[in-house]
Amino acid sequence: MEIFLIRVLQFILAISLLVLLHEAGHFFFAKLFGVRVDKFYLFFDPSIWKWKGSLFKFKPKNSDTTYGVGWLPLGGYCKIAGMIDESFDKEQMKQPEQPWEFRTKPAWQRLLIMIGGVLVNFLLALFIYSMILFWWGDSYIPTRNMTNGFKFNTEAKALGFQDGDILLSADGKEFKEYNGDLFRELSEAHQVTVLRNGKQHIIQLPGDLNLLDMLKASPRFAEVLVPMGIDSIIPGSPAEKAGLLAGDKILCINDSAVADFNDFLFQLEVLKDRRMAAETNEEKEALRNVRLIVQHAESIDTTMAKLNADEEGNLTLGVSYAKALSAYEPVTIEYGFFESFPAGIKYGCHVLAGYVGDLKYIFSSEGAKSLGGFGAIGSLFPATWDWHRFWEMTAFLSIILAFMNILPIPALDGGHVLFLLYEMITRRKPSEDFLIKAEYVGFGLLILLMVVANLNDILRWLGYM
Repeated sequence: MEIFLIRVLQFILAISLLVLLHEAGHFFFAKLFGVRVDKFYLFFDPSIWKWKGSLFKFKPKNSDTTYGVGWLPLGGYCKIAGMIDESFDKEQMKQPEQPWEFRTKPAWQRLLIMIGGVLVNFLLALFIYSMILFWWGDSYIPTRNMTNGFKFNTEAKALGFQDGDILLSADGKEFKEYNGDLFRELSEAHQVTVLRNGKQHIIQLPGDLNLLDMLKASPRFAEVLVPMGIDSIIPGSPAEKAGLLAGDKILCINDSAVADFNDFLFQLEVLKDRRMAAETNEEKEALRNVRLIVQHAESIDTTMAKLNADEEGNLTLGVSYAKALSAYEPVTIEYGFFESFPAGIKYGCHVLAGYVGDLKYIFSSEGAKSLGGFGAIGSLFPATWDWHRFWEMTAFLSIILAFMNILPIPALDGGHVLFLLYEMITRRKPSEDFLIKAEYVGFGLLILLMVVANLNDILRWLGYM
């Protein structure tokens, strides 16, 4: 429960910050051009019976704007006078046009008002990335320094990879570190250079591997290889109760041989999946009992252990293999205050390009299944409060929010921008009736997308996906 609350708090804090600043972008340009803003809200405030839906609201003296917090935490809004938006305020649009309304302003001013939120989110992401680099620097472990190499699944081995290969480069471009970019580069590569037994080998690839399949596969296409060898035993853990000691090696779990910690962790994932599919608590509890074949310093023994299970269903034995990873020395690049800005801008644009490039997978059946709602986004935040990771996630979400909002879909900022560009090019303004109908269609599509994404979260939680 504690992990859940920490993630929820981080998610709400990040989304609240991004929504407030997004709406502040619209607000700034509206005020700049003399457009009245009727309401400025964090979260939505749909009325329920006689209750107006506001948790908190106030209207400063001599101000036209009511500021408040709604009860439905799905975003926020800035209600601009004389504009067709998600409020569907048809009555206001029936009134005579006023000079302080959105609809009476020149098209270029209305365009700036509409892109204000997206602009703020994009610039905010670049600023956060810059400050992350300034404060923490860029710390990573180069793949060429991972001397134990990588562990590959059957699909990767069919292409020519072998366990222990050290990934060096793709199409002549050196891999930086083990992250999503590495998988993206592998998926697009025609030639990958690896170090095998001290010699470089070139592996030919098709150049169009499915990135989604590579990431979702269990085990993954490539993982950092962790040799078997227990560094330490957690006091009071199942491992200690089973008599395991530092220096021992686990050779087998139940009937499955394990050559390294990668194999061992994969078998724990298999047991987790089986427990999720179990129909009774008795079956689930029985699956926690495992038989281990363990190599000690001078003997090989068979022992039983009852694995721990946390609130998310993860199974643990209570052994550490941290030394295998800590042996790799990270490289840290530090940035001065002014140096951090070009580096942050470059990194932010790289993140955006990668995200846009990966959107093609959404239009596949597996891509649709991979869509996630609030639960999936919240799970991306760390289980403990980590400011470094929090700001990385906030910057990433800010880029996503900027890009998604600029898509030419009615009800999104990009839909309004599309109609404004049409007006500027043709000198003809779309009718208010058309704009209202388009808003309804776009809003319906967004609701449908939200339902599908959050339904996927529920199905994953129930173990059906």
